[in-house]
Amino acid sequence: MERQLFRQRLLAVSLSVTVGALLMLLKFYIFHLTRSTAVLSDALESIINVIASGFALWSIVLSAKPPDADHPYGHGKIEYFSAGFEGALIVIAAVGIFGSAWKQLGAARPLPHLDQGLLLLVAASLINLGLGVHLIRVGKRTQSIPLVADGTHVLTDVATSAGVILGLVLVKWTGWYWLDGAVAILVGAHILYSGSRLLRESFSRLMDASDPDLLAEIGRLLSSRRKENWIDVHRLRAWRSGRYIYVDFHLILPRDLTIHEAHQEVEELEQAFRDRFGEHVEVLVHIDACRDPECPICSRQKCKQRQAPLQALKPWDQAHLTTEFRKEADS
Repeated sequence: MERQLFRQRLLAVSLSVTVGALLMLLKFYIFHLTRSTAVLSDALESIINVIASGFALWSIVLSAKPPDADHPYGHGKIEYFSAGFEGALIVIAAVGIFGSAWKQLGAARPLPHLDQGLLLLVAASLINLGLGVHLIRVGKRTQSIPLVADGTHVLTDVATSAGVILGLVLVKWTGWYWLDGAVAILVGAHILYSGSRLLRESFSRLMDASDPDLLAEIGRLLSSRRKENWIDVHRLRAWRSGRYIYVDFHLILPRDLTIHEAHQEVEELEQAFRDRFGEHVEVLVHIDACRDPECPICSRQKCKQRQAPLQALKPWDQAHLTTEFRKEADS
């Protein structure tokens, strides 16, 4: 199954590199025809697309390697570095676009072969649209961050091309050639925003920022499998590294359980995670013995150590699971 997912990722990103390179050459040909600064800005972004797709290809191949002695948590974080590299390239491209656009604003010139250039640019945009949607779908299906980032970048390129097309249509209708430079500046601002957002997300993942969606999914899993021996869960942490998911948390169990019985409870929990996330999940469970202040949240029916009746179970939502519950209980 995993080999099949890897092949899907590899085919998708290889398609991205090939199609991206062909469209880049086409856009530079359109610029040669029209001498449009806006088209040049679109072509410059296409260079970034090709470089970023090539980097995504490398990161997908590298992240597929299993954990080893030198990289016990795997190689998956290269995917976040790939996304950050792509964002940085987008920002650099935006700076170059601003420079070219400013020249056209100051010295507007006619645009030859505009009709032919517009038709070719529309065709290139439609091909790019299909590619971007395909990359995002495959990326989500195979849980590949580089593919989703590459597809998002391609769709950003489509939006860029759409703005360029609209601007050139206005130039054709009005004869205001300075609009060519103005559109290029707007294109630069748009991709600058996209690149900075991609950089922020990449840095966040590299710094192991919390993943609210993953934590919420784990909360739903724990709640659906909840047993009366599982008194409470706290200090939950979870993060992704490529196709691997790492989870650790504290589980409060009745203090009269034997070591063997407690180990069985942990094994059952680990199996629940494997059933939900597959074999590429690693779960580390720290066992805590229950204390008297936790009796009001314990639903265990037969308990000789109970000091107070059950009042209400704690909801295992993200807010509760990630707190240090023991400090609250001791205070």
